[in-house]
Amino acid sequence: MSYRDYDRGGYDRERMRMNRQQQIQSVIISSPDKTLLVVVTFLVIIGFMAIFSASAPKCLDEGVNPAQFLIKQVICFIVGFIGLKFFTNYDYKKLAQWNTIFAAAIIISLLLVDFTPLGVTVNGAKRWINLLGFQLQPSEFAKPAVVLLLASAFKDNANLFDETKWIKYFIPILVMLAFIFMQPNLSMVILLLSVSVVVFLCGGGSLKLFFSCLAAGVTTVILALTTIIKPYQLQRLRIWRHPETDPQGAGYNIIQSLIAFASGGFKGVGYGGSIQKLSYLPECHTDFIFAIIAEEVGWVGCVLIIGLFWTFVHRGFIVASRCPDMYGRLLAVGITFSIGFQAFLNISVASSFLPTTGVPLPFISYGGSSLIVSLWMVGILLNISKKRIKKIRNQENDRV
Repeated sequence: MSYRDYDRGGYDRERMRMNRQQQIQSVIISSPDKTLLVVVTFLVIIGFMAIFSASAPKCLDEGVNPAQFLIKQVICFIVGFIGLKFFTNYDYKKLAQWNTIFAAAIIISLLLVDFTPLGVTVNGAKRWINLLGFQLQPSEFAKPAVVLLLASAFKDNANLFDETKWIKYFIPILVMLAFIFMQPNLSMVILLLSVSVVVFLCGGGSLKLFFSCLAAGVTTVILALTTIIKPYQLQRLRIWRHPETDPQGAGYNIIQSLIAFASGGFKGVGYGGSIQKLSYLPECHTDFIFAIIAEEVGWVGCVLIIGLFWTFVHRGFIVASRCPDMYGRLLAVGITFSIGFQAFLNISVASSFLPTTGVPLPFISYGGSSLIVSLWMVGILLNISKKRIKKIRNQENDRV
């Protein structure tokens, strides 16, 4: 064999080896994650059933259509589903170019809520804006805005001291947090800060810096508890562990919620048979809807819902791990954690595991803004799941 033939053979083997390495991990386009879609479908259907059951007595007392709240929720679902379909087919990488416009729209809407007559006050909190007869909650739309900004900021590195990042990403987030805190909506601020920390760490953020900020944050919280925290928020903390000290006041909701859990037992009293929804448990179709579900379908139904949310979080993190680029991974992590952590907060409040907050149960609680935003975020997550890394083994190359 000549030297040329030998050299050509070595070149061919080297080229085949390089092709094999490129084929071991390849980006493929697949259909959206079906498990994720099925889980969300079940949660939405459960939400429709729970909202009708929880709100019908209230509507009958007021002499209106008993399905009034359900009809409004279905309309919002249609809007959310249209957005879900759009974002499922819209390349998530192009979302970064809308960061500035989206963040500016959220900040302007928050300004309108806090400083204009368009803001609507409910139960002492000014969180909604009335536009053409429809009430929207801009703080809900801040969730995807914050995730998009953070994913863009940390896709290359997790440097917090980059002046450009502060101007383009961090300052808009801080402005949104400030306006949301003024409403006041402390629970949403906690949710957004938690999402920010998770995205920062997943983007390669420094643990040392994280623990330093955590120590500073704990100090700030302690100071807030004694200075800037609202009286009703401080009352929630005092009543949390001992609601019986004020059974007709601040501890009323917690006590009635726990009664609902106790009444439900293992199998529940049956769909539509809740007693607590008969004007005993306020906001039973919104923040405390999980308590009504616990009363009507019992421990079995609660485990089913928790299992669905657990599956959602599990599939969301799988989507993130399979995504071929860091921007998509951070988007997937932020969206998954945002929805999963909000569900954890709501369920924990209803069961008195955590102090009372004002966050709805995603996909289930009555609230158009929450449902629309959640479905839009799921659409982005489904789009990310279409592009993933798959290991491809070429047997012929393996024999070389």
